[in-house]
Amino acid sequence: MDLYMMNCELLATCSALGYLEGDTYHKEPDCLESVKDLIRYLRHEDETRDVRQQLGASQIMQSDLLPILTQHHQDKPLFDAVIRLMVNLTQPALLCFSSVPKEPSMRHHFLQVLTYLQAYKEAFASEKAFGVLSETLYELLQLGWEERQEEDNLLIERILLLVRNVLHVPADLDQEKRIDDDASVHDQLLWAIHLSGLDDLLLFLASSPAEQQWSLHVLEIVSLMFRDQNPEQLAGVGQGHLTQERSTDVAELEVLRQREIAEKKTRALQRGNRHSRFGGSYIVKGLKSIGERDLIFHKGLHNLQNYSSDLGKQPRRVPKRRQAAQELSIQRRSALNVRLFLRDFCSEFLENCYNRLMGLVKDHLLREKAQQHDETYYMWALAFFMAFNRAASFRPGLVSETLSVRTFHFIEQNLTNYYEMMLTDRKEASSWARRMHLALKAYQELLATVNEMDMSPDEAVRESSRIIKNNIFYVMEYRELFLALFRKFDERCQPRSFLRDLVETTHLFLKMLERFCRSRGNLMVQNKRKKRKKKKKVLDQAVASGNVPYTTEELETMWPTLAEQLQRCAQDPDLSVDSMVPFDAASEVPVEEQRAEAMVRIQDCLLSGQAPQALALLRSAREVWPEGDVFGSPNISSKEEMQLLKQILSAPLPRQQGPEEEEEEEEEEEEEEELHVVQVSEKEFNFLDYLKRFACSTIVRAYVLLLRSYQQNSAHTNHCVVKMLHRLAHDLRMEALLFQLSVFCLFNRLLSDPAAGAYKELVTFAKYILGKFFALAAVNQKAFVELLFWKNTAVIREMTEGYGSLDDGSSSCRGPVWSPEEEAQLRELYFAHKDVEGQDVVEAILARLNTVSRTRKQVIHHLVRLGLADSVKDFQRKGTNIILWTEDQELELQRLYEEFQGSDDVLGHIMKNITAKRSRARIVDKLLALGLVAERRELYKKRRKKLAPSSMPKDEESVQDFCQENLQDEEHLSEEESEEDEEKEEGLEAEQAQGSSFLSTENLGQGLRQEGFSAPLLWLHNCLIRAADDREEDGCSQAVPLVPLTEENEEAMENEQFQQLLCKLGIRPPASGQETFWRIPAKLSPTQLRRMAAALGQSEEEEKLQPEIEPRVPGEQGPNEEHHQEHQAEALRALLLAHKKKAGLASPEEEGTDGGKEQLKMATKKRHLLDSDEEQEEDEGRSKAPEMEVPKIQKKKRFLIEDEDESD
Repeated sequence: MDLYMMNCELLATCSALGYLEGDTYHKEPDCLESVKDLIRYLRHEDETRDVRQQLGASQIMQSDLLPILTQHHQDKPLFDAVIRLMVNLTQPALLCFSSVPKEPSMRHHFLQVLTYLQAYKEAFASEKAFGVLSETLYELLQLGWEERQEEDNLLIERILLLVRNVLHVPADLDQEKRIDDDASVHDQLLWAIHLSGLDDLLLFLASSPAEQQWSLHVLEIVSLMFRDQNPEQLAGVGQGHLTQERSTDVAELEVLRQREIAEKKTRALQRGNRHSRFGGSYIVKGLKSIGERDLIFHKGLHNLQNYSSDLGKQPRRVPKRRQAAQELSIQRRSALNVRLFLRDFCSEFLENCYNRLMGLVKDHLLREKAQQHDETYYMWALAFFMAFNRAASFRPGLVSETLSVRTFHFIEQNLTNYYEMMLTDRKEASSWARRMHLALKAYQELLATVNEMDMSPDEAVRESSRIIKNNIFYVMEYRELFLALFRKFDERCQPRSFLRDLVETTHLFLKMLERFCRSRGNLMVQNKRKKRKKKKKVLDQAVASGNVPYTTEELETMWPTLAEQLQRCAQDPDLSVDSMVPFDAASEVPVEEQRAEAMVRIQDCLLSGQAPQALALLRSAREVWPEGDVFGSPNISSKEEMQLLKQILSAPLPRQQGPEEEEEEEEEEEEEEELHVVQVSEKEFNFLDYLKRFACSTIVRAYVLLLRSYQQNSAHTNHCVVKMLHRLAHDLRMEALLFQLSVFCLFNRLLSDPAAGAYKELVTFAKYILGKFFALAAVNQKAFVELLFWKNTAVIREMTEGYGSLDDGSSSCRGPVWSPEEEAQLRELYFAHKDVEGQDVVEAILARLNTVSRTRKQVIHHLVRLGLADSVKDFQRKGTNIILWTEDQELELQRLYEEFQGSDDVLGHIMKNITAKRSRARIVDKLLALGLVAERRELYKKRRKKLAPSSMPKDEESVQDFCQENLQDEEHLSEEESEEDEEKEEGLEAEQAQGSSFLSTENLGQGLRQEGFSAPLLWLHNCLIRAADDREEDGCSQAVPLVPLTEENEEAMENEQFQQLLCKLGIRPPASGQETFWRIPAKLSPTQLRRMAAALGQSEEEEKLQPEIEPRVPGEQGPNEEHHQEHQAEALRALLLAHKKKAGLASPEEEGTDGGKEQLKMATKKRHLLDSDEEQEEDEGRSKAPEMEVPKIQKKKRFLIEDEDESD
């Protein structure tokens, strides 16, 4: 930006600062006010950062601010203001624009600001500026905490931020064009820091216990100082390693020289530069041109091998979103004096500061005292200084703070988090990939340090290494980490350096794991397996006598021994009953209902030979449950007690395998809920089995991608790649994984490389793979076609053992191939039995199919493949076999009904105590058939109604209770009518559970509204509707977080009753340590979400139907208000009667008691709720108040229509 385009006020302010005469700066009288004005201008700059750009174009930092800083630092107010202005001007461009802009004009402004920052960095590379800063910082640090003011702490922080900002400015490589061992601008800045003594002050801040508040600032500055350095090269400076560096340079030059000599030989063998027409033209036989004729080649024969059909074509442009990620960090060798200074700084930092500073930073991170993503500096410091310690003089005590299993866990947690965020947050995938790279480097260095400890002469160090490895190799997550990173590697956001570090880390991990397995012989590791299972309803089928593990003869043989023990125990006066508790006080099942469990415990004690415990349990149970003399009368004799125990021993008692739910809603929600149960077990580790996990095309492709740049890779990187491919090809005998055309093209380029002698290991491996391929091609001619595809292990087996070998294998999941005769017979049987009613078509086909044994699934899939059926769902089994009721079971059902007839939940108690378990629908049907109940509503659970507030009139209480009972009846009716058979019942139980929970939801919603949570409930209602709409539009669902944006909503989310409402609705609470907000689960369908919202909205509308109640003295209510309340109550009763009529629950008496006026109100209300869209559009032009009620009417309409569909 040109200086002449500056704003006139800004130009006048800059001119009022002062002027530079020679090396002396003369400040103006109002210099301090001008600096404050500039700070004010920067505070109000626009999104293009125009003020910052104008100040940069005027070079105010070089011509005014730095001279003021160095020559007028005694003026404390002016010095503080200049430091503030410098901190603002040197702020990183990424913070100014929040990210790298993609729009061209904004990107131009971004690059312009970055250019000015690079000019500032070059101006700061002087000893004078850092000398003033270090002197001021030293004086401030000399003050004790009681003498230091708040302004002093602010100035310390601003000085550290200024140093951080200047070091953070990236280098301009195109303009500097520095080579290794030359001093770049960053090196000059580091040397100025060293000469000013600021590095010693940083070491003091890192080691002083009184200055621990600056720990993160110091760590950030140190990480920026060593940004371009290689720790292993830095550790070898000045220790005779220069010879090694020279030998590496000589080897690289030798490779380049060999390539140059080969190119000279190729050019020498070519013919002269005469025109190609004089050399003649040639016809290339077998190679077609554009037409049908053979290709005509107009150049010399020596150029024929370089011919390609792609010559002269425009290369295909790769879209930006598919381009490979660029390397952002470039390591280089600084000048020798700078490297010596940095090496000494690292040594002092390790000896005096590392353990203490890393402990403080880790504590800040765990307590969330740091800023977002500050853990990246921690991981960088861990990787850099542990690598420096390992390469310099390995002393584990210097890095003991970060050398533990907890550090492994911390790094693995962050690495997994970055990995998941990279997959979900696609816009910021590159940023998450860079953070993941830092975490991977830290993990690699932890493994390298533990590996170095194995070679230590100290026995204690080797033992510590063994303990760490034992913990790391045991846990499954550490072993699965590399597989996940390889499978999700994306070169569009992860640079090639990440892949290189991942390959090297995997190589080190496998080498350590293999050596550890060999030294241990057998290694037990943790194994986790996710299992999908459905929760049981309540009790499983009773254990019949044939299913008891002990036969009757075995029990008879066992009883004499138990009888002797029981006789001795009965005569023992010291037998304590207090120590045995026959019930579980912590169980959700009431104590009165735990009698069956106590009986089972007594039986288990007898079966295991614990006679004293069985006798003590029996006597304790007799005291707890004396009614009915189930465990014997209080005056029972010893002989009768022995006989009772014998009966318990041989009784077929029902055994419970799943927890019983207290309420009907919880039962129905959990009956069909599929859970991912993680089963943790131990198994013996097999290294080859673990290695087989890497034998997949995705991982091999990543290794081949890195091998393509073998010329730029280091020798160690190439060795890691070849070692892994050799493990797969030789150890696992899966060399066919590498039979791919792109791999062979790479081998061809390698073998024809003039410098191939420098890659002996690669050449040997390439020849080994090619030899294996040509040996296979001599047997299998289709191997040449297989070169076009990447292959999995199944295809490899078919290639090597013969096609069709998988069909003959015992472990194969494929069925035998269908012959034409079998297909004809299948068609004939299908057409013969498809129209037979009451018969399963597939079962009939399986019974008459005279071929190889087939499964039901194989027959169904082949019918679909032949086009005889549209889908597999056409052959789902419809219903299960009906089990007839025996006479004893009917008598037991009648007895249980009479026993629990007066309880709140008759049906629930019957299902818990009945011996032969049946579904809810079967028991209800049998009770109706036996005439024990007249209608289904008699079996509904009776709910205790909540007491209404004192301010609510009695009429409204009765109306509200009446509303709740009718809604409950309506929902129970839809439940019972939908239970025609067991499979349909199981399929609808989840929806029924939600429907049955609407009543409690309405009660909670009414209570929350009375407490003042109306606005949060409306917000929750809108969130549910919005989520349902999104899932209908997208066609897919994912968990949606409920993010409260207002204080009122935040208070509601912390309220215990509001959280109870969320749980009732099925909204998932946040996972511990991973999530912050409640989430709407992905498994809820749009219909279920709309029902939840309708339940919330319905209670709200009912409240609006009720009259507004003001606190009055009893007896002062006017006649108009009483008439108004009666009118509202009548309208609500009419509405509820319409509900009952629609559900078929209204009795003739109820219908007859309503007059014509109430029926007219009900009809009007019903017509209003089911109005068409045209009528709603006509109402929009009337008044504002009715206009606001339109959405609520639509919501009510939707809820009523869905209820009608369900009842049908």
